[in-house]
Amino acid sequence: MAKTLIKNAEIITAKDTDKYYIGILNDTIQVISKELPQGYEDAQVIDAEGKIAVPGMVNTHTHAAMTLLRSYADDMVLMDWLQNKIWPAEDGLTDDDIYWGTMLSIAEMLKTGTTCFADMYFAMNRVADAVEETGIRAALSRGLTGFSDENYAKLEENAALFKERHNSAGGRIHVMLGPHAPYTCSVEYLKNVIAKAQQLGSEIHIHLCETKGEVDNCIKEHGMSPIKLMDSLGMFECGTLAAHSVHVDEEDMAIMAAKHVRVAHNPQSNLKLASGIAPVPAMLKHGITVGFGTDGTSSNNNLDMLEECRLAAMLHKNMTGDPEIIPAAQALAMATSEGAKALGFADVGKIEAGQKADIVLYNMNKPYWHPRNDRTSLFVYAANANEADTVLVNGKVLMQNGELLYIDLEKVYAEADARARRLTNK
Repeated sequence: MAKTLIKNAEIITAKDTDKYYIGILNDTIQVISKELPQGYEDAQVIDAEGKIAVPGMVNTHTHAAMTLLRSYADDMVLMDWLQNKIWPAEDGLTDDDIYWGTMLSIAEMLKTGTTCFADMYFAMNRVADAVEETGIRAALSRGLTGFSDENYAKLEENAALFKERHNSAGGRIHVMLGPHAPYTCSVEYLKNVIAKAQQLGSEIHIHLCETKGEVDNCIKEHGMSPIKLMDSLGMFECGTLAAHSVHVDEEDMAIMAAKHVRVAHNPQSNLKLASGIAPVPAMLKHGITVGFGTDGTSSNNNLDMLEECRLAAMLHKNMTGDPEIIPAAQALAMATSEGAKALGFADVGKIEAGQKADIVLYNMNKPYWHPRNDRTSLFVYAANANEADTVLVNGKVLMQNGELLYIDLEKVYAEADARARRLTNK
């Protein structure tokens, strides 16, 4: 049995500012105590003096390998960006491109305190390889589009990924089916995806209601919103993670709440692509689970989840005119435990006994950590995610003293730069 002991740790969710021992047995937090717990005398010790322990952040929506297209196509609206820049570049992607793009994203996430992410893209076996090798946690889905027979092979590829990799890597990998969106999948194809999900017992990750044009076109073609259309097809009975959900009305949200649809809110991507602002406060009032996501870095430019958390908290205060909307503690929960819940990880996202040991220690020896009137507010509104010092996932140390232990950054940078130049002809 592997034992790890974190000592001298302030815990962001604790009601006091005392220092704690966090005892980890294998992959799980076993004990949290102000006194040295029994049985940990010979444990691997991590001294957290001057640091605060925060649950690892959860990125509920990414296209991780799109780091290779970062800064390639900026200042464009969604469909122009997709059709004229991103999709043509993606046609040149190889499986190894996706592996190295994903490695770059994982390095960036771990460096900024994200320990779990949801990814929808291509060559997902290679993405799963990157997840397994680096020690991060992930919910993976093969992006599916369907208007022709050839796309059913992609559905079978996603099904094979579920059979081979779901709950693999010590439970760190979950697999969902990933139909891209109603505007890239025919109704007949979506029916096949839903039937396959029911057969496998898989959940579904899909883009829904990202732009007003998408919603208007769906109403014009099907006589109902994308939410109502997916509900009529039975998708939500499978368990669904809906990315974006920007343009939803009260009827849509009532359906989402009743069917336990979880939302991946991507504020920076939505703002950058001029897609609009999701009605998150209304979703929360409906009891809908909402986590934060970054989307692809080509639409957002970074994978800093603390930045998403901060922006969302402040954005919705301004949208509602209510400074109490999404307070710091709730924003932190949405970035951690609520995000984990959205991805189907029931025992992730809190620093509590019985939870998986996904923990980040942030250096507090910085000007913006003083004075310490409220540590949660300081973290959400003032701290810098790049101050992540030590990262554990499933009880395993993946980064120590700011150094990644299982990723060769120089190799990742070289591979990513060379592959990006080929894809963008630059």
